[in-house]
Amino acid sequence: MDIGTLLIRAARRTATAANSVSPPLVRTSTTVFDSFDAYKRAQSGLVFDGPRYGRSGTSTTFELQRAMAQIAHTETCIATSSGLAAITAVLAAHAGPGRHILVGAGVYGPTRVFCDNVLIPSGTDVEYFAHDTDISPLLRATTSLVFVETPASLTMEMWDIPALCSAAHDRGVPVACDATWGTPVFFDAHALKIDISIHAATKFINGHSDLMLGLVTGTLDALAGVRTYCDRSGTHAAPDTCWLTLRGLRTLAVRMEHHQRSALTVAQWLQSQPEVQRVLFPALDTDPGHKLWQSQFSGAAGPFTVELAPCSEEAFTRFIDALSLFSIGTSWGGFESLVMPAVPHHLRALATPANTPRLIRFHIGLESPQDLCDDLAAALAVIQGDRDTGEQLQETNG
Repeated sequence: MDIGTLLIRAARRTATAANSVSPPLVRTSTTVFDSFDAYKRAQSGLVFDGPRYGRSGTSTTFELQRAMAQIAHTETCIATSSGLAAITAVLAAHAGPGRHILVGAGVYGPTRVFCDNVLIPSGTDVEYFAHDTDISPLLRATTSLVFVETPASLTMEMWDIPALCSAAHDRGVPVACDATWGTPVFFDAHALKIDISIHAATKFINGHSDLMLGLVTGTLDALAGVRTYCDRSGTHAAPDTCWLTLRGLRTLAVRMEHHQRSALTVAQWLQSQPEVQRVLFPALDTDPGHKLWQSQFSGAAGPFTVELAPCSEEAFTRFIDALSLFSIGTSWGGFESLVMPAVPHHLRALATPANTPRLIRFHIGLESPQDLCDDLAAALAVIQGDRDTGEQLQETNG
């Protein structure tokens, strides 16, 4: 079944019982049982897979988790309170004194903050590695997890996922991947042998910029430790959030196709602008990671990063402020276009000299790509005007 059809047909078990096309929203803190035996069966079953207590979820939660597992082609899913909660649950479940975790250097900034400020001080040996690294020599007897994000956050490098998984699995080490960018529509994580796939459903999967949610998918065995950690730490999603995400899930395939078309249009247009030095977007055939993207993804999402030509901080500020269709915000994946200065977390400690190339991330939303290009053209003219003024001053002073 095509994924677009599957997204429409999935998660309708409780909807059928209610004679509805959408599952009903069920809120509760306390689940009640018809008998003591029923209560005991619930307590002995898998947490987050059936009614037990409000924290474990309601039928609304279970509908979303079943749907996500189905479209991710795996056994199970755990819904958490945010994308970061999903990431930290996976990392924490594999952490501990004497354990070694390999983490891709270009991961989402808060992922690295959690590793540096929580895992490492508590005794976990966290080692960062670049996207083009052969991890085989880095794997140890104590390595408990390999964690990457693809493409890399902000810098957009691609990972050779099959090679990475093969090396890790040869040593019995599971691989977890933040797969938020591609979603299951464009990135079949488990088909590539990723054991644990993580999605900030806050972004594309919900698609409406009005909630926070994380989803973790994998086999029952792969998620056993994560499930235990989430149960003990209270990392759970509210049924209202799951219900809203089910609404967004129905249109995910349609939205992803639109995001891809518009992102490619805008990225290709930006490549031709003199104020732009580079567009970091693996869907472009000029990108170093293009071949890896072609072999692992079936499409491209809306966010990409641009390296502007050197300009002053003042011109850079005026450029961002001149944009009218790109709101300034740190998220992405919603219907609206966004812009954000992009400083990869592992480079933030380094001083940025004046007049150096500046990275900026765009999320291409569902607006007309021509309108977005027109908006960018007007803002880029600010940088060109700044450069022209500087050249005139140099000629005058000369």
